[in-house]
Amino acid sequence: MENLKFKTNIKCSGCIAKVTPALDEKLGKGKWEVDLFTLKKTLTVSSPNLNEDDIIAVVNEAGFKAEKIV
Repeated sequence: MENLKFKTNIKCSGCIAKVTPALDEKLGKGKWEVDLFTLKKTLTVSSPNLNEDDIIAVVNEAGFKAEKIV
């Protein structure tokens, strides 16, 4: 299963703390991570049960934006 990658506006550890409960619940604990050291603040998801639209919706519900990196 390949990882899905998204550009986000999750830009600090405070943002990650805010988004963690929603992402853990919907994507699965340990199934995602945000790299704050990349320009795109890349969210990487390894959840075989969700598609790109589902993941973007979860991030939006948590108050942030995500778009698929192609």
